Amino acid sequence: MKMHQAQGAGKNFFTGYGPGHVLINNERHDGPLIVSAESITPWTATSFAELTEVHFAELLSYQPEVVLFGSGKNLRFFHPRLSAALSNAGIGVEIMDTQAACRTFNILLAEDRRVLAALLTIEA
Repeated sequence: MKMHQAQGAGKNFFTGYGPGHVLINNERHDGPLIVSAESITPWTATSFAELTEVHFAELLSYQPEVVLFGSGKNLRFFHPRLSAALSNAGIGVEIMDTQAACRTFNILLAEDRRVLAALLTIEA
């Protein structure tokens, strides 16, 4: 699905998504990702079943205000202990399906919030 959003110069905005990928500034990126306003990094979390505390602790280095966790095609909730490092650092964590995480990221980024998206792949 294509998305339409006003883009700020030099910022990463989601412009679409589909099975196995997202589009950021109209460029395709496959697989799990960590996305901030300035960077796009492959995420070491490969599936929902394999999530660990380490996957969420690695997000601390980005110093976000809020993390949007995209659980894939469907909304799935992980155990709160997995994101305890973020919560203990005062970082908000919002859980949603990956499509909603992409849309919400754009809104928060347009508001100049320090948002970080940690996304699992949307499966067909």
